[in-house]
Amino acid sequence: MPVTAADLHAATAALEAALAPVVDRDWTAAAGTGDLDAYRTAEHVGDCVLSYAAQLVTRRDDRYVAYEAALMKDATVADALEFAVTGGKLLAATVAVTGPEVRAYHPTGMADPEGFAGMGVVEILVHGEDIARGLGVALDPPADVCARVLERMFPEVSVAAEPWTALLWATDRVELPGLPNRAGWRWQGAPLRD
Repeated sequence: MPVTAADLHAATAALEAALAPVVDRDWTAAAGTGDLDAYRTAEHVGDCVLSYAAQLVTRRDDRYVAYEAALMKDATVADALEFAVTGGKLLAATVAVTGPEVRAYHPTGMADPEGFAGMGVVEILVHGEDIARGLGVALDPPADVCARVLERMFPEVSVAAEPWTALLWATDRVELPGLPNRAGWRWQGAPLRD
């Protein structure tokens, strides 16, 4: 079963459910992804998913569309979460109206709408998990969404773990006994059949 706009909606709903109750906290003091704090990680998510939508709309075949989306200087934590969620919904809307034959540039291969949907779900869930951990809350995405995204974006991954844990392992967020870490991981942007 393909990764679809519905999966993006489910991922953004999981993100919002986990993080909306903690928008009263200081996200600039909480860990996010890498060197980014939770606030800047939410900004990164919004920028990424909006850029994926732009790729599909323009159908660029040689580079990213030359823009960067960022939060306004006075944006609140609630605004940062809204930006990430809105970006996910805009990508979902774009995926829903884009034909499966469309391809657009991504460094991991000329991706189709399903590939961009999968990338968006990974961005939303994995960086959402980074934010959630930093804030001491749990992100609980649907297992079926994680399973579809794992199969599409990481076809080489076959581990005996529930889908959310396997997705976190595939993106080097958790360790699994007896398996190597996934530092330097890459997803499969281009369709598997191409």
